[in-house]
Amino acid sequence: MPITDPTWIFFTMLAIILFAPMLLERLRIPSIVGMIFAGLIIGPHGIGLLSRDASFELFGKVGLYYIMFLASLEMNLQDVQRIKSRALVLGLLSFAIPMLIGYAANSWLLGFGVEAAVLMAAMYASHTLIAYPIVMRYGLVRLPGVSIAVGGTIVADTLTLLVLAVVGGMLKEHSTGLTWVWLVIKVILLGLVIIYAFPRLGRWFFRRYNDSVVQYVFVISLVFLGAGLMELVGMEGILGAFLAGIVLNRLIPPTSPLMSHIEFVGNALFIPYFLIGVGMLINLRALFDHTEALVIAAVMVAVGIVSKWLAALATQRIYRMSGDERRLIFGLTGSRAAATLAVVLVGYNIIMPDGSHLLGDDVLNGAMVLILVTCIVSSMLTEHTARRLATRRPAAEAETNDATGSEADRLLVAVKDRESVVPLVSLALLVRTPRSLASIVAINVVLDDEPSTRLQGLQLLEHAEKMAASTGVKMQTFSRWSVNLVTGISHAVKENAVSDLIVGLHKKGKVTDTFYGKFATGLLTALDRQVFIYRQVIPLSTVRRIHTVVPPEAEYEAGFVRWLRRVVLLARQISCAIDFYGQPATLEAVHNCRTGEGEMVTAVYHSYESWDNLVPIAREVRDGHMAIFVSARKGTISRQPYHDRLPEEIERYFSARNVLVIYPHQPAADAATVAHIRGGVPTGMR
Repeated sequence: MPITDPTWIFFTMLAIILFAPMLLERLRIPSIVGMIFAGLIIGPHGIGLLSRDASFELFGKVGLYYIMFLASLEMNLQDVQRIKSRALVLGLLSFAIPMLIGYAANSWLLGFGVEAAVLMAAMYASHTLIAYPIVMRYGLVRLPGVSIAVGGTIVADTLTLLVLAVVGGMLKEHSTGLTWVWLVIKVILLGLVIIYAFPRLGRWFFRRYNDSVVQYVFVISLVFLGAGLMELVGMEGILGAFLAGIVLNRLIPPTSPLMSHIEFVGNALFIPYFLIGVGMLINLRALFDHTEALVIAAVMVAVGIVSKWLAALATQRIYRMSGDERRLIFGLTGSRAAATLAVVLVGYNIIMPDGSHLLGDDVLNGAMVLILVTCIVSSMLTEHTARRLATRRPAAEAETNDATGSEADRLLVAVKDRESVVPLVSLALLVRTPRSLASIVAINVVLDDEPSTRLQGLQLLEHAEKMAASTGVKMQTFSRWSVNLVTGISHAVKENAVSDLIVGLHKKGKVTDTFYGKFATGLLTALDRQVFIYRQVIPLSTVRRIHTVVPPEAEYEAGFVRWLRRVVLLARQISCAIDFYGQPATLEAVHNCRTGEGEMVTAVYHSYESWDNLVPIAREVRDGHMAIFVSARKGTISRQPYHDRLPEEIERYFSARNVLVIYPHQPAADAATVAHIRGGVPTGMR
């Protein structure tokens, strides 16, 4: 020992990644802590099974960037926008309180000089979202407390890295008083370049290439490009990776296959490699060589934990948050790894005029203990709090399902050709209720007089099933023989208790009532379920705004709440705003329903009366936007004369845009029900 053969090194790492979580799960210890412990045991300061060679440097840096990238990628930017003041306050408190307490403790208790005291205080001020995979596992990433913690990370770590760059630059040879000013200018300019260029480059790429492997390589390349450019100007690369995740956030929906691939690769390999590498840096034996090392480590741990707890407590008191939210914020912001490692290693590598390190071996080992203890405390507290919060959710989800009916989330996708598979399945994945247990159904109808198309249909269904499986969603597929499309699809809808049917057009097709011949007319007559007719011009992930046209009296339809939830969920998944067009009473009902649902999506309401003319709306639907038209079946309350001309109007004014036509759920109603609806009580809002 240590093992030097690359094959056995990699096998050992895979064995640890596989068995460490399984073993420690029985002891109720989070897997993150287990990885750090494993690194401590097998590392050069443990039994010496492995040495921290160049592979740990490489994979460790990738894992570090991955953590920061995933943290910003998982954020809902509209949530952050809504709570930006709270995230800013937490970030400032999380930076200022540890800096002040840390500087006082480092100077007065430990006797360090100004530069060393400031750098050590920066170690306390930073935090890494080590516990973030825990909230991901419990499906809590979109809770307000999590968004506040992630947003606060941007502020705290940015300020910490600026302190590191300024102090490190001032101690370099030939540095001047303007060094830090020039550094700040370079960081701001580079940040503006990333914010402007990366999203536009991403939209251009995703519109031309839909292969998931190619997209994954492209995204990771942008992450490392951002990190490398940030290192080039004198900052740490984690800031560039974090910023890349923020600007690419809107292009990668959380339920997309691409997001699933990003999370899988990071959580399976790179992040565990990084955590094990962190554990290998810890040298517990050195702490017991002399008392001073233990004192330094104890002070660092105490200041690190207390200061972050005070920041979380102050944020809770200011905004009157619950105790669980405070614990979740403290759990997420209490751990150190990324920026702390950067600070201590930079300080360790700075050689003073007398030949000593600015931050010596005792501080280096104390920092490792700080990382270990804070990661343990943070992970265990986050695990406990997240488990408690997750156990409260089924009741709320049951209420949501009851509100929309027992068949609220059973979607069926009708696939006919290769061009429509990806758009239709992508739409189904985005409008599907998160964490729903219902599987998606995909069907291909083979006409009796076209038996040769069955093989192609089976291939389409296989492709659709792979797409759904890549996101962890179950899909049932059926190849059905029938005399016509309407009969085949309508029977499949009824047999599978489907709530929503999704059908599509070719990019150059026409949205008319003669869709597939007499397909649409017959289908809408045969079914009372909600129907989506979708035409895609650009990928949904690149849509920047949704325009939704709602007919008068749509709020009186039984399917009002259902279609509105789907549209809001779609906007939430792709992180874009919605413009609603309708009469004042209808818009008020839309607003009240959204408020009741608590959806955190930016919405703008436009009073619109000129239903005979869609040109003003067409002017607002620009490149990169999507138009949604809520239609109505004949004989229903919201059916308007303009609906007869709607297909031609869509083809005339919206042929170069993504278009979704929704026919809401419309169960057969008896005379008493119709009279009740006409009396002014929205059935969907009772």
